[in-house]
Amino acid sequence: MNNPLPILETQSLSVSIGGKQVCRDLNLALRPGERWGMLGLNGVGKTSLLHTLGGARQSEAGEILLDGASLAATPRRHAAQRAGMMFQDSDEAFPSSVMEAALIGRHPHLHAWEWESAQDEAIARAALDAVGLSGFEARSTATLSGGERRRLALAALLVQDPQLLLLDEPVNHLDVHHQIAALELLTRLTREQNKVLLMVLHDVNLAARYCDCLLLLFGEGETLQGPACELLTETNLERLYHHPMRRLPTGAGDFFYPM
Repeated sequence: MNNPLPILETQSLSVSIGGKQVCRDLNLALRPGERWGMLGLNGVGKTSLLHTLGGARQSEAGEILLDGASLAATPRRHAAQRAGMMFQDSDEAFPSSVMEAALIGRHPHLHAWEWESAQDEAIARAALDAVGLSGFEARSTATLSGGERRRLALAALLVQDPQLLLLDEPVNHLDVHHQIAALELLTRLTREQNKVLLMVLHDVNLAARYCDCLLLLFGEGETLQGPACELLTETNLERLYHHPMRRLPTGAGDFFYPM
C-alpha cells in the first residue's frame, strides 16, 4: 500500500502550556514505516506536544485519532498496546532490578493480577540485549549510569512493542557510539516491523540522517511539517533556532553547523 492509513492523526489540534501556544490547528498524520523528528528551541513545547499526542495531557482544541478512533475514548490498555512513550527522564520512583524495570513494558499486554510469563521474560532479555544491556538483568537500577538508564528506558519501550513509538530525546545522555546504535536499532524496527517513530531531537544532523519527515515548532503556535529533505534548509533552521546556520554538502549528505 503506497499510502497506508495513519496510526495517529491530529485534526485542527491546538496545544498550549502556561499561556504559551505550542501549536495551532495542527493536522498531522503518522503512517507506518515513517520516521519523524520534532525540532525546536528549548521551551517551545516539544515535550508538551509529545505528551499530548500520547494522551498524557489534554489539548486545548482539536482531536487526536488513534487507528481512526478518538484517542480520548480509546481504552487505556488498548492505547498502550498501540502507542508507547519514552519520556525525557528515566529515573524510577523505586529501586528495582534491570529485569523488573524492563518487564514494566509488558503491563499493557497482561490482564489484572497476571504475572509475567517465561515468554515475557524472553522478550525482555531480547530487548536488553538489543540495547547492549545483556547480563545486567540482576543489577539494581540505582547502580546504572545516566546512559545505561536511557538504554534501559528504550528496552522497556521495545518490550512494550507498540506500533507507534513517541520518544522524547531518546539519545540524551548517550555517547556517540550508543546514539548511533540506538537510532540504527529504531530505524531497523521501523523498516522490518512497519512501526512509526516520532522523536524529539536536538541534533539537526541526526535528524537529517535518521528522519524521513520533520515537524518544526517555531513558537507562538507556528509549525511546519514535511519531508526532511525539503525542510532542512538554512532559512528554516535560522528561523527555528534564531541563529545563523550554514549547510555543508558532504558525500554522506548535508551537514549543518552554526556560524
